[in-house]
Amino acid sequence: MLAGFCLWLWPFQARAGHADLATIGLIQVESSYGVEATADRFESILEDRGLALFSRLDHAAGAASVGQSLRPTELILFGNPAAGTPLMQCAQTVAIDLPQKALIWEDTQGTVWFGYNQPAYLQQRHQIEGCDPLLERITGVLAALADAATQPDEVSNSGA
Repeated sequence: MLAGFCLWLWPFQARAGHADLATIGLIQVESSYGVEATADRFESILEDRGLALFSRLDHAAGAASVGQSLRPTELILFGNPAAGTPLMQCAQTVAIDLPQKALIWEDTQGTVWFGYNQPAYLQQRHQIEGCDPLLERITGVLAALADAATQPDEVSNSGA
């Protein structure tokens, strides 16, 4: 039920700083910072909030290691087993998409983006049932993390 509603709601969820959802299930938030600074801010926020940082991958460095070029692109794997475990108990296949991932990249125009999987997309993909309150909490936490990492402090802290 929640998944169907959220899929219907996607076109209306765009707010200032959020791109149109060209890729179903991928939330994209424009960052006020460069890729490395956004990733550094995100790491710091994870630490401050007691969330686990599992890995930080620099895809551009990987490309350079094989003689190829790629605009700045970093992937951060993070999570909270206290939230992920109950989600996997509802639908074990969601484990393929956990831990959570944040993709931070620079597009062809030099704009930096912070992207993450929308929980409603994961709910639909894995037919998660019985976890609506948890998915709603995760949705809110991910949006708050994205805003905190990408927006100047006076913007990301407003209303908090």
